[in-house]
Amino acid sequence: MYFKRLLIANRGEIARRIIRTARELGIETVAISSDVDAGLPFTSEADAHFVIGAAPPSESYLHQEKILDVARRTGADAIHPGYGFLAENATFARRVAEAGLTFIGPKAEAIGRVGGKLDARCLAVEAGVPVVPGTTALTDFGVAEREAERLGYPVLVKAAAGGGGIGMAVAADAKALERGVAEAKKRGATFFGSDVIYLEKLIDAPAHVEVQIVADHYGHVMALGERDCTIQRRHQKVVEETPSPRLQPSTRRAMMAAAVRLMQRAEYTNAGTVEMIYAGGGDARGAFYFLEVNSRIQVEHPVTEMVTGRDIVALQLGIAAGERLSDLIDVQRINGCAIEARICAENPERKFFPSPGVLSRVVFPDSTSDLRIDTGIVSQSLVPPHYDSLLAKVVAWGPTRDEAIERLKRALAETVIEGVKTNLSIFQPVLDHPVFRRGDHDTRFLKTHLGYEY
Repeated sequence: MYFKRLLIANRGEIARRIIRTARELGIETVAISSDVDAGLPFTSEADAHFVIGAAPPSESYLHQEKILDVARRTGADAIHPGYGFLAENATFARRVAEAGLTFIGPKAEAIGRVGGKLDARCLAVEAGVPVVPGTTALTDFGVAEREAERLGYPVLVKAAAGGGGIGMAVAADAKALERGVAEAKKRGATFFGSDVIYLEKLIDAPAHVEVQIVADHYGHVMALGERDCTIQRRHQKVVEETPSPRLQPSTRRAMMAAAVRLMQRAEYTNAGTVEMIYAGGGDARGAFYFLEVNSRIQVEHPVTEMVTGRDIVALQLGIAAGERLSDLIDVQRINGCAIEARICAENPERKFFPSPGVLSRVVFPDSTSDLRIDTGIVSQSLVPPHYDSLLAKVVAWGPTRDEAIERLKRALAETVIEGVKTNLSIFQPVLDHPVFRRGDHDTRFLKTHLGYEY
């Protein structure tokens, strides 16, 4: 049904998480790493491990030929890209298929249709999904400046490739636009191999909601609920929860239906998310707009797993092996509420700048049926400066939102990470704040209500 040997083209907690499911399914795993990551837990938990290059991603986790060479030498029959790095790279997905291996994700053609944010916007329009006013592809600052004046400031500068909030900047005027264009182009080229950008009109104080999609090779597309990812810094998520406290049932149904239409239009397969922004109050008058498609598994997928009881990595593997959704998911239910805190090696008092170093002490509470810890680190692990600063995800479930929040608070209070600066200190003020408890928060919450600069 599934595969014999799976190469994981990623690192840290997502590599460990994929290994866990593969082991349960009886699939052997092959880990690859940079030299600085050779001592992390995922490398010893896999059945085989190969150091493929130096710390810079271009020499290791983004080096397609090295990864494919290890896959050939080890007899792997599939490659799981996790998230980030090559997960949304259509060229890599195509090369995997040409090598006779299975890419655990959408086909290269589908990644091309939705992985590029601009192409996805066009598909959304064709599918009747509302989009934020914006531009086509831009590479020249002069054109960007004219387009920003047409849209009206403030605008959002976005790298056309990739996702995860990387390569995004808010510009309130022409001077900020010049900085934002330069930064977005640089980060797009560094992380995703493309310096193409585009602009969108900035929607003031929205909520950020994404719909989890799974789709098989037989035209069946299913939405596994939504996640609210509104608590952010620098357009990257910090707290995620499901269901969204902002949505009324009618809006939730409309949003999920729109996401399904879009992915059907894209002829999408495997797991992915359709990201939306929601503007308006917690009633039927609120409007939602398409942002982008993440053609990969999401960092925050455990939130959905906690309320559905579905293993999304197992679904990915089953779909890639040719299984039908009807055979993988018999009944779809959403049970209770789940909320996740994303713990990162960064300093909240210094604009959340990364804080690399060696972890002198790491303590997490024990996992239970109501509490899940996904992490890639242990005491004495090295946190290098070359990669995303994520250290762990602490996810709590409860029959109600308030109970889930209280369980998460207790778990975070028992968590100890020493040796580097972390964002652990921000979560209790967030979770206790009356605006968050009411579900009235927006994407500027950390700055507006807690005074953090980023």
